Amino acid sequence: MSAVASPSAPPDWTTEEHRASGLALRVRSGGAGEPLVVLHHDWGALERPAFSDALARTFRVHAPTCPGWDGSERPAWLRSVRDVAILYQGLLDGLGVGPVTLVGLGFGGWIAAEMAAMSPGSARRLVLVGAMGLKPERGEILDQALLSYIAYVRTAFEDQGAFDRIYGADPSTPLLEQWDLNREMSFRIAWKPYMYDPALPHLLGAVRAPALLVWGGRDRVVPLECGEAYARALPRARLAVVEGAGHAIDLERPDELSRLVASFAAEA
Repeated sequence: MSAVASPSAPPDWTTEEHRASGLALRVRSGGAGEPLVVLHHDWGALERPAFSDALARTFRVHAPTCPGWDGSERPAWLRSVRDVAILYQGLLDGLGVGPVTLVGLGFGGWIAAEMAAMSPGSARRLVLVGAMGLKPERGEILDQALLSYIAYVRTAFEDQGAFDRIYGADPSTPLLEQWDLNREMSFRIAWKPYMYDPALPHLLGAVRAPALLVWGGRDRVVPLECGEAYARALPRARLAVVEGAGHAIDLERPDELSRLVASFAAEA
């Protein structure tokens, strides 16, 4: 598989509902090639992010919406990140894809790590970008309950101009309302303990897939030490630091991150 993105026009995307564990899960799909799944941040996902467009020039990209996020069905029984990981394993089976390259962004990285640990054969490659899921020993994962919705997402950006271009200098009321609902779901399934799983470090040794850990050198949401901890816990992992970037590397540096992912996925 080529690691070089095609200069052709952006790929077409479709949005379909797929069922897993009785839930209707919305999945956006686009591009052609080997299957790749992108799992979004805790504040939600853009309708058509540049990062996904770039990946879809090389891969067949599937981007599910997490249950309870961005207007998707909100099951009352969903109470843990591991619940979501199990749901997504069922989704991949229903899509008929696998093993896949799993790309998890922040909160989505935690879900991807749980998926790879519980079903080592489901992941061909694992890419964790500023992933939550492990408890830092020195610093801490930023507690979004202490910040407004805007301040939390802004903190994920080192380049505030990128935030303004994507969300607007003054985000709309409907967007803020959606961030509020997404935050409520984050708290429901990842509050105690906040944004980490104490069992996960002990389970990651079962992961067989090569793993690429990508961290922004100025990530103020999930400290770099969490990337270092993932690198120690995963048997076949390496850490890449994107200097000058924050937590939202996919939004600040979409082309750079997509090149890292494509190059990693093309390795023998």
